[in-house]
Amino acid sequence: MRASSSPLRFEFKPIRQPMLWAATAYALGILTGKYCWRPLSLWICATLAFVLAGVFFLHRRRLFARVLAFAALFCIGALQIQLCSVPQLDTSLDRYTDGRELQITAHVIRDGRVREASFGEIREALDVETEQIGTEDAQRIAVHSGVRLSLYQRRAEGSEGDAGSIASVSEAMPLLHYGERIRFTAKLRQPRNFRNPGAFDYEGYLASNGIAALGSGKFDSVERLPGFSGHRVEAWRERMHRSVIGKIHQIWSPSQAALLDAMVMGEESFIDRDTRIDFQRSGTYHILVVSGMNVSILAFVAFWTLRRFRLNEILATALTVASCFAYAFLTEVGAPVWRATLMCAIYLGTRLLYRERAMVNALGAAALALLALDPRQLFAPSFQMTFLCVLIVSAIGLPLLERTSQFYRRALWHWSSDEYAILLAPQVAQFRSDLKLIGARLARFLGENFAGVLVRGTTRLSFGIYDLLAISAIMQLGLALPMAYYFHRATTLGLPANILVVPLTQWLMPASVLAIITGYFSLGLAKIPAAIAAAALAGITGTVRGLGGMRLADLRLATPPSPLIGAAVLAVIFATLSARLRALFTSAGLFAIGITALLLAAVPPHPQFQAGALEVTAIDVGEGDSILVVTPQGRTLLVDAGGPIGGGTSQLDFGEDVVAPYLWSRGITRLDAVAITHAHSDHIGGLPAILKDFHPAELWLGVRPPSRALDRLLDEAQQLGVKVMRRYDGDTLQFGGSEIEVLAPIRDAPMGSGPENNDSLVLRVSAGRASALLEGDAQKQVERRIAATHDVRVELLKVGHHGSDNATTAELLEAARPQFAVISDGYRNAFGLPRLETLERLGSRGVRVYRTDEQGAVTFYLNGNSVTAWPWTAHR
Repeated sequence: MRASSSPLRFEFKPIRQPMLWAATAYALGILTGKYCWRPLSLWICATLAFVLAGVFFLHRRRLFARVLAFAALFCIGALQIQLCSVPQLDTSLDRYTDGRELQITAHVIRDGRVREASFGEIREALDVETEQIGTEDAQRIAVHSGVRLSLYQRRAEGSEGDAGSIASVSEAMPLLHYGERIRFTAKLRQPRNFRNPGAFDYEGYLASNGIAALGSGKFDSVERLPGFSGHRVEAWRERMHRSVIGKIHQIWSPSQAALLDAMVMGEESFIDRDTRIDFQRSGTYHILVVSGMNVSILAFVAFWTLRRFRLNEILATALTVASCFAYAFLTEVGAPVWRATLMCAIYLGTRLLYRERAMVNALGAAALALLALDPRQLFAPSFQMTFLCVLIVSAIGLPLLERTSQFYRRALWHWSSDEYAILLAPQVAQFRSDLKLIGARLARFLGENFAGVLVRGTTRLSFGIYDLLAISAIMQLGLALPMAYYFHRATTLGLPANILVVPLTQWLMPASVLAIITGYFSLGLAKIPAAIAAAALAGITGTVRGLGGMRLADLRLATPPSPLIGAAVLAVIFATLSARLRALFTSAGLFAIGITALLLAAVPPHPQFQAGALEVTAIDVGEGDSILVVTPQGRTLLVDAGGPIGGGTSQLDFGEDVVAPYLWSRGITRLDAVAITHAHSDHIGGLPAILKDFHPAELWLGVRPPSRALDRLLDEAQQLGVKVMRRYDGDTLQFGGSEIEVLAPIRDAPMGSGPENNDSLVLRVSAGRASALLEGDAQKQVERRIAATHDVRVELLKVGHHGSDNATTAELLEAARPQFAVISDGYRNAFGLPRLETLERLGSRGVRVYRTDEQGAVTFYLNGNSVTAWPWTAHR
């Protein structure tokens, strides 16, 4: 027997990983250069000094020379980020983004994607680059700038088709493809962020994709023009991408194809918001989108298959890397999948030189290369999470397995040899002896050969389950910080979900790819791997829906405080450094990341309130309303939560995507009460998410007109255990050191056939001599009655109906005499609000007016002696 030459004992020392430390030094330099600006000459001189000193000490003190090299990389990183100019976006379209109709000649730079829209319409979204703008006065102006265009068309009667069917939507609205030249009529507008702390930088996201304006028009106005404009390689890639998507929809049912589009090709056109949320809540969102795991699974399968065909390791590696690059080229995910592909390529390449010990070093080399190409990637959440995932697995997870399951797996080697045990560590030899004893007992009933196979198979399966549990647990703990910071979630069910979902994904990815490739030759043969992929997909979706639907999965977190962020980062670093040391240090490292993950999930940050003041904040929700009230004792009341205008559907959830991030940025994780002024969609559309995320104790409501949306909201409140309380004129509440008077509606108010503005719940909030009047959308009739029957003297007025001229009457202003007023309205909204007449009435009274379309979120602190206004745009 020839004994294995592999080391049989775990090495209690860190593996050399200079490229990881080099990447770390470079990243720290980038951070320093961005946030601690210094003259460029300083970084240049420092770099030269460190390089020359490093060369001098290279043959004298190698360790010191290495430190100097890292210092030089630090300075280079700082220098590069300060030299790295932000790509200048062509903003020549800005003067045309005033809502007028334009005739635009352009060419398509991103294929159209069609999906259902509101009110029986379908929408095709695509990116175009303008060539010429035609104005109303017949001018033709050459403009080359990116536009994200939405084309709408009403679906023909009786043409609903199958949901998610490409054939259905393509028949209703033909797709426009890359390189096509078109002429169309559309209105342009500037992309605009919600001006709130914690808001997503939508403008920056579009700018990074070369988009300077948003456009909308009717598909019927589109005229295809002769010619092609673009790159032939990109046109070929888009054609191949469309072909693969079409093949997916040809092989699988629409519902299965919609998920496989996203999981295999990064195409998310047919994924609805509820499906996304289920994957996010269950901690398996990385399964739904093309990520590093997809690349690693395909790379493993490709390499394993090529090696089975007896290809030598170099050729198998080259072909595997080529297949990974081909896959990244075909998908439309962009930077994340290319990062994963580069890391995979570097790892496989260095593996030829250093074998299994190259993984952490390869990760550092890949990170250093990516940051050298574009240092701004360091600030992208996708880069941080990709890097952290691989680091956790390679630097913490694999050493743990090497000293546990892989260490004991050696007991299964050379099973028939009696001499092999002397080469094993004592505890492994004892484990092997115990397994042999169990096999001998079973051999009496099953035969020696079958008993041996059963014992080894069961042991390997047990080790496999342990490996999956260990890696999944470490991943969930290590990713707790980015999940809390970027997604405000604690993946409480991530461990059991990933234990079930990840193995299924390992079957789904290769089976899907095999089915797609086979489908180009024979749809009949493709049914075999397609059935395997469908079975794996059913298991994934069943797990996700089952676990994602549990209340335990709904643990949302506020933005962690800086000390806890620092502690979590240090815990990961300590766990990385201690993974190959003695068991005591390794256990301490695992305990550190475990305790910081627990603190992130269980210890809410201290809310950012001003003690003793009455706070009223108008949150920027566009054309809707959302007002946060914080009492002197720190109790919280949210009045409305924004929503889409007119009850239309939207992929944007105003509660989850706009209001909640603002509350989380303030450290707020619970609300004491939520109030609905009235049931129009721009006031209640975001409330379902708010109820789920912030679990208020009470929901206040005035009249209850017929409204499906309101009925659904109240049913949701009942299921969540929120107490629904009706409020009417004359009610007075003591609320956290403040007094809240209800001024409208009256109890016997006539009820219309649907929600109306004059249904509005009008509140006067007072704390000592500080007071504010919150009108909702109350109009003249209600305002005049309130002014005549109530004491409405206030310091702050939340202007009724977004500044419309049917509110803010002279009678109300005379009775209220506010010093400050705030108007919640959308930037360049279609209603022309606020009206000039309203602004003039306020100005004639000397009222200082703030507007969310201009200042973004505005916070007012009222202490009875003065009012302090804090506009977000002035202090960001």
